[in-house]
Amino acid sequence: MKQPDATRLVDVAAAAGVSLATASRAMTGGTGVSDELAEHVRAIAERLGYVPNLHARGLAGGLVSSIGLVVHEIGDPYFAEIASGVLHRASLAGQSVQITHADRDPRSELTQVNALMMQRVGSIIIAGSGYTDPALEAPLGDALAQYRTRGGRVAVIGRHHLDVDAVLPDNHAAGVSVATHLTGLGHRRIGVIAGPLGLNTVSDRLDGLRSVFDSTGVHVTVVSHSFTREGGIDGTNALLDRGSPVTAMVALNDAMALGVLRALRQRGMRVPEDVSVAGFDDIAVVSDVAPALTTARIPMAEMGAQAVALILRAEADEPRRISMGHELIVRASTAAPPD
Repeated sequence: MKQPDATRLVDVAAAAGVSLATASRAMTGGTGVSDELAEHVRAIAERLGYVPNLHARGLAGGLVSSIGLVVHEIGDPYFAEIASGVLHRASLAGQSVQITHADRDPRSELTQVNALMMQRVGSIIIAGSGYTDPALEAPLGDALAQYRTRGGRVAVIGRHHLDVDAVLPDNHAAGVSVATHLTGLGHRRIGVIAGPLGLNTVSDRLDGLRSVFDSTGVHVTVVSHSFTREGGIDGTNALLDRGSPVTAMVALNDAMALGVLRALRQRGMRVPEDVSVAGFDDIAVVSDVAPALTTARIPMAEMGAQAVALILRAEADEPRRISMGHELIVRASTAAPPD
């Protein structure tokens, strides 16, 4: 038997054979759970030594009509676009929005969510990638389950291991589109400048790229750095310093792609004459740089608006999923490889 302080609500749910949300409602007397099922879940909880989060229970006062938005990096234009969509849709519903910054750290993310719950916000939206390791999100899942039993609404933007409503970017398919474009131009030696490999966004985009590269005989070199402009600079320099001959580079977000363009310019390499460059997201600035960036457009503002729409709807028995599309925007940064 686990020690009481080691047992989480997700463990109770798994042992009882129910969802995390159902286990939470069973433990707190929420609606939508039969007496027999609630008794079964509570018996499992007692056997495992589960101790409810009394801190969260102590916050069970009334919630206010406001939205807490947690983003990974407020200075990243990707999240600024999402925040714009959230703010616009929330204003139409007469709700204010409080934005917090989690710095792509699951512990910080949990801290920010707990702070928002202390302020009794009525809804929480978490924008940004989940983590490939489900254990990193387990404490957050427990906290959100407790919050939902008090009437709080939750939605996430990105693929997460959380039992809540989600808006899902088209990351894998976007990777396929970028890879198909580059291989169609004739590129067979391609470098990928990736963000942290433990992020689902990075994993999904990389998987999409590889699904095409592997089937067309492309030689791929992947380097991983921070998901920022500086990470793009560092990744480009690391890749070229290896002596890896590439005719194209793919940055897994546009902020990194801007760093790639700068690093290549500093080395006297021309884009696209010497090296083609492509990115993801289509943040506003990439159409104005020289050369304008080829990128997979993700509808960031619309994703923010859709997340608000989810939390404004009535609670559903099962988590809802809204899948978003993408569009490949071909600009001047990509061309056929040099002879």
